[in-house]
Amino acid sequence: MDGELGCRMGRVEQMIRYAYWSTGSKGIVVGMSGGIDSAVAAAFCCRAVGPANVTGLSLPSPVSNPQDERDVRELCRILGMPHETIAIDPILATYRAMPGFVETPYLIGNLMARTRMVILYYYANRDNRLVCGTSNRSEYMLGYCTKYGDSAADLQPLLHLYKTDIYVVAPELGIPEAIIKKVPSAGLWEGQSDEAEIGLSYAEIDASLRSLEAQGWKAQTPIEERVLALVKKSEHKRQPAPSLLGVL
Repeated sequence: MDGELGCRMGRVEQMIRYAYWSTGSKGIVVGMSGGIDSAVAAAFCCRAVGPANVTGLSLPSPVSNPQDERDVRELCRILGMPHETIAIDPILATYRAMPGFVETPYLIGNLMARTRMVILYYYANRDNRLVCGTSNRSEYMLGYCTKYGDSAADLQPLLHLYKTDIYVVAPELGIPEAIIKKVPSAGLWEGQSDEAEIGLSYAEIDASLRSLEAQGWKAQTPIEERVLALVKKSEHKRQPAPSLLGVL
């Protein structure tokens, strides 16, 4: 590990510890998808406050890949942290009984993301714990997240790290190769892939975001124009809800 990377990782752990101690919390809850982001977030939390104080929750839906939960169980075993599984399909079945319920991949995907966050906060409230977010900077800037779903959290240890940074940090944290090499997916429907849905690779996205920031957010290539359009379109996800607070 080079010195700069070690310093950056240490600052993440310090931030987690500060949030943990300053709020008087008794632990941290992490929603574990089987992907690299939640794995890295959980590992950071374990290093910061001890694995006994971090609980991983798997919240599978009917379209979830069973291998993801097996990967989570193995990761939690390696990290030494508790793990529980709570299937969300009975809750989704209740939603489907609502009058006028319409099901599309977009609607059900957002509904699953918000349902998972409700469960995470229930367990956090019950046990006086914090909910750890798992969003990275790439997804945050593109708005590739659900409002009050996976974007909600009490602390966000990865929000300053691009997706390509996550791949650099993961081996240093001991994340298994099976998770690191997995195709990034939100698991919202069978066969779903983040890069296919966005229409760009994370390498292209991150290179464009870095260039745009350095260029004062002025695009110079077609890919940068596409990325900038996504950034502008999703700005509402990074801003507080409009109000007249402080005006009237």
